[in-house]
Amino acid sequence: MRTYKLIIIFLTGFSCMACGQSTNKKKQNLQPQLSKKQQIMDLSKITDPEVKKAIEALQNGDKSWYNFFTENPAMTDDGHSIDFKSFFSNALGNEMFLSIDRVENDGKNIYGNFKAGKWGTFQTYFKFHKNAEGKFDKLDIGQAR
Repeated sequence: MRTYKLIIIFLTGFSCMACGQSTNKKKQNLQPQLSKKQQIMDLSKITDPEVKKAIEALQNGDKSWYNFFTENPAMTDDGHSIDFKSFFSNALGNEMFLSIDRVENDGKNIYGNFKAGKWGTFQTYFKFHKNAEGKFDKLDIGQAR
């Protein structure tokens, strides 16, 4: 009978420990996850207001990104001409700056660490070119050296 009582006490204690462990897992799963939009990056280094707004749209994967550009802007990637709309149809919402490290050319040239989707993360530049109406008619991007 004494062995039976010890087994009952042992099993009761073990089941209490197991319940405590599952409660901890539930609490861990209730931790809020930050969305992309909640991961705010400091854009204060960008001095050109239109470039700043465009980069904000890029960071948020917002299609308003296209509104900052002419109908068919020229674009280069590491010096090679590419189609702007085709490129950003895949990149917008998936690619973003992780940091803005340097800004030049009156706020139109942006350098920083960039997450380029399946291509990985590396130092990148974006060089915005404005036309007379204030819209961007060309964007040069590439790996910063």
